[in-house]
Amino acid sequence: MNVIVLGAGIIGTSTAWHLQALGHQVTLIDRQANAAMETSFGNAGQISVSYCEPWASKGAPLKVLKWMFDDTAPLLFRPQFDMAQWLWGLKFLRECTDAAFMRNVKSLVALGAYSHETLKAMVAQTGIEYHRLEKGIGHYFTDPQSFAQVEGSAALMRGLGVERRVVTRDELLQIEPALRPFASEIVGGTYTASDESGDARVFTQALAEHFVAQGGVTRYQLAIEALLQDGDQLRGVKVRHTQTGATETLKADVYVVACGSYTAPLMRQIGISVPIYPGKGYSATLKILKPEAAPYVSVIDDTRKCAMTRMGDYLRVAGTIELAGLDLTLDSPLAQKRCEMLTSRVETVLPGVVDTRTTAQGGDPHFWCGLRPATPTNVPLIGQTAVRNCWINAGHGTLGWTHGAGSGRALAECMSGQKPAMAFAFYGTH
Repeated sequence: MNVIVLGAGIIGTSTAWHLQALGHQVTLIDRQANAAMETSFGNAGQISVSYCEPWASKGAPLKVLKWMFDDTAPLLFRPQFDMAQWLWGLKFLRECTDAAFMRNVKSLVALGAYSHETLKAMVAQTGIEYHRLEKGIGHYFTDPQSFAQVEGSAALMRGLGVERRVVTRDELLQIEPALRPFASEIVGGTYTASDESGDARVFTQALAEHFVAQGGVTRYQLAIEALLQDGDQLRGVKVRHTQTGATETLKADVYVVACGSYTAPLMRQIGISVPIYPGKGYSATLKILKPEAAPYVSVIDDTRKCAMTRMGDYLRVAGTIELAGLDLTLDSPLAQKRCEMLTSRVETVLPGVVDTRTTAQGGDPHFWCGLRPATPTNVPLIGQTAVRNCWINAGHGTLGWTHGAGSGRALAECMSGQKPAMAFAFYGTH
């Protein structure tokens, strides 16, 4: 088949690479000048199968309500005059039951395990280097009440085949000695040795280069103007060159929409409604000043719900989700507060280890925000749509890097008439 993949983040690029490996002719389209320049650019860097848990749970509504009045809350719902936001919110509330949580977490873990094995195979085949650290993921707690409840989550993961174990403070400090300056605040934690970390942008851009070297085509700086429909199938995609403004229509046998948070408005053009809403996430990439004191294990701070990951000479700290539409501003008072929360927390946990000075103070912090395309279940939409030659691979929320390799492989297999070897609810089959 001749296939056009729309969107060159980790999801779209992985899809294109796997389709090519199965013998298809593939063109990868993106409006940026390179792959992974939007949502895949600056995430926390964790391949976290052990944290493939949906946001929606029995206790989530009360937390979200409480957090609405905290500008630095982990999940901040900012009400908009946006019907899509409210419809998404209602569907989210319907998923806040024990039965829905169990159904969703099983799909997420199944995809996570499948994706992790796929990523390992891709790295072995390509030799891509991306600041990979196979040191596991640690999760530390400062609140005794929260820590007392963690055994249930760990046991759930172990029941699903992921060895996430509860550890004492001393055990956690042996696993990651960099946390010792903060030891008096830690009451315990969890650790999953099988998880890992790495830079999603570096990996994705290198994968795109491998894709081209094997005969794939990338067309960058093309903004998608419209999906052109003819009956029950697409007849083309209208694109606009971001540099010249010129438009053209691209044609293929089959199309894949992997445009992250922009998937929903794009699909509405052809009469398909998908429950994907953007969650704005933030990160700071900070120069490491004391390499000997910086962590090698990627860690999660339970209080602030942020992750800290070493990437070469830098530390990436990322977290928070803000449900407020397609907002990518970094200079608003709210955005500045959320960025400052990240650097403040790093300085508290790892004092003097990274350069947290502001630009005015002579520092060089790299702040970033991106839109996490979330479904109410957190289960991504992977499969064939009602428009016969249009497929979807989107809605991965905060787990795009964790699920990216496997999502691309699974969709490529489905499109090729194969059945992916995992228990997952594919889009259009239920």
